[in-house]
Amino acid sequence: MIRHRLSCLALSLVIALSLLAGSCAGSGVGALVTLALLQSYSPSATVTSAPTVWPTPTVAQTAAMTGSTLYVESATIEAVARVAPAVVTVINTLPPRRAFWQVIEQPEAIGSGVIIDPAGYIVTNNHVVENAQELSVILQDGTKLPARLVGTDMYTDLAVIKVDQAGLPAAPLGDSSALRPGEPVAAIGSALGDLRNTVTTGVVSALDRALDTGAGYQLEGLIQTDAAINHGNSGGPLLNLQGQVIGINTAIIRGSGTSSSVAEGLGFAIPSNTVRQVVPQLIEKGYVSRPDLGIGHRPITPQLAGYYGLAVKWGELVINVPADTPAARAGLQRGDIITAINGQAIDEEHPFINILLRYQPGDTVQLTIQRDGREQSLSVTLGQQPR
Repeated sequence: MIRHRLSCLALSLVIALSLLAGSCAGSGVGALVTLALLQSYSPSATVTSAPTVWPTPTVAQTAAMTGSTLYVESATIEAVARVAPAVVTVINTLPPRRAFWQVIEQPEAIGSGVIIDPAGYIVTNNHVVENAQELSVILQDGTKLPARLVGTDMYTDLAVIKVDQAGLPAAPLGDSSALRPGEPVAAIGSALGDLRNTVTTGVVSALDRALDTGAGYQLEGLIQTDAAINHGNSGGPLLNLQGQVIGINTAIIRGSGTSSSVAEGLGFAIPSNTVRQVVPQLIEKGYVSRPDLGIGHRPITPQLAGYYGLAVKWGELVINVPADTPAARAGLQRGDIITAINGQAIDEEHPFINILLRYQPGDTVQLTIQRDGREQSLSVTLGQQPR
């Protein structure tokens, strides 16, 4: 009833306006308009709202979106053109091995690297040059040069090698702390070893990731990207749109050892700010100064703790304490379980080695230990890992 009254009121207004128009433009026209409205009107008609539609972008909006796309494309092209001449293929000739029918093979491992100094210093991954008997690099133009190992650091998976040729193109390092998820990036490297200077693009997927190496420590602070990183890309640069190296590509993940799921687009790079900290030490000393307790040790996990009936689920079991070591001088004993360093508990996300690596040789730290089922605290001055 209410809808009917409202409809009648609306019709009355329309007719009145039509008659007014008729008086101004001629009574014949006004009458025709009124008649048409009366014939189309039905009191039982239901008024429905117009369907909701997405608004069509304006010309200015379309131009802005197109302009942004073109900017990213042109910036990527310029960034790659700037850095590509500094990207090299790294060939690691491994020690010979005896193969089938007593044939001696000389295996090779191939990765990538990036020149960071015109004097010929090249950054790559530690795992690319590991166990090398001989090293060489191939420049962008195909020139092959012998290289020598300058230094390595397993805890960051970084290494420096050098070629004896001056005036080489060098890539600038950017500030990895300025990265944001979603930022466009490009990776360059020798995909599959043979496809030199392959370029892939993507975005920064996440920051500050950690990867378990399976050797009792994690690679920390990594950049996660969906830019395709194939075998052979290890050691190559990850670039921002300014043509700066903001990471050294180090790993890809295809799946989990505990799941049948297969993942794509999970690449990881060592941040350029880590490179800034580590590489100068590798060039100067050939290694990075790392703290040391001087003990033999192995990690304790909940599974191991449950099997042996230990009082703690996480920690580091002291296997041996050689004489005249920082641990021996602090009173650490074989069978002790270290559960924390300076209050930071050892657990799955904080392995013993990673906590220890936060400190420098000469620092004094407090160890929380379990001995004979009782918690104790020991003060120890850290030594330096032997070379």
